[in-house]
Amino acid sequence: MEENKETPLRNHRAGFVSIIGKPNVGKSTLMNVLVGEKMSIITSKAQTTRHRILGILNGTHEEIPFQLVYSDTPGVIKPAYKLHDSMMTFVKGSLEDADVVLFVVEVGEKVAEHEVLPLLNRTDSPVILVLNKIDLSDQDQVNAKMAEWENEIHPSAIVPISALENANIGTLFDAVITRLPFHPPYFQEDELTDKPERFFASEMIREKIFLNYRQEIPYSSEVVITEFKEKDDIIVIRAEILVERKSQKGILIGEKGEMLKRVGSQARHDLEAFFGKKVFLEQHVKVEPDWRSKENKLRQFGYEE
Repeated sequence: MEENKETPLRNHRAGFVSIIGKPNVGKSTLMNVLVGEKMSIITSKAQTTRHRILGILNGTHEEIPFQLVYSDTPGVIKPAYKLHDSMMTFVKGSLEDADVVLFVVEVGEKVAEHEVLPLLNRTDSPVILVLNKIDLSDQDQVNAKMAEWENEIHPSAIVPISALENANIGTLFDAVITRLPFHPPYFQEDELTDKPERFFASEMIREKIFLNYRQEIPYSSEVVITEFKEKDDIIVIRAEILVERKSQKGILIGEKGEMLKRVGSQARHDLEAFFGKKVFLEQHVKVEPDWRSKENKLRQFGYEE
């Protein structure tokens, strides 16, 4: 009896794909488009993504099953707080794990002395240069920028896209999948992410803080889920919103609690859509002085790997 000579290993592709770039270039939008679920919070403010979020996509490409594990990392910045140091540790860790790197840039970014270039030395994996937001440029600008990047880093591929408009995502997907190693899956097929439900609850509340407040408030805030209870017909969520100063607490709550109510109402709407169930959300604001510079607090909030 003749056995199938093709090893099971070559019957499945799996690997880690790290999405890196400067803040606000569209990394989180891109990951959400690639995975098909809203996993990363997206606002117009820089530094919205603080954690390394893994989104998992299973499927079949040219009759070979695959598992893509996307890692959406914080934007590359010069650290000003211990929090930023931790954020950059996530970026470096994701590059060391990566089988494929998606380096996301905008057409308007300068190529010379780009902050991400030194980090690319940490990987021997193929780097795909993703030129995002092409919907805001003309073809000549896009072509000129592609030539500039080709000359600077000689990537494995350059794919111009618009994550917001979903343009050229298929081409990018093909570029990623064909560079993925043959490997058994790392996660169960029904897993969408390695993050617990509490994490997404806190991220959705934090997104609303970023959308509703200006200046220091969003950057000084952290959301901790103190209770997450799922019942038959409702999920009960209790959240503590931490700020660094008493004055920030007052601004966050707002006159007669109106601002906090708005955050709660918007977050509850998204939470119910995400979990597919009615949500009871209770929020409290607490002052935790200088939490962004305290190692024990950063560890407690999950910023230390």
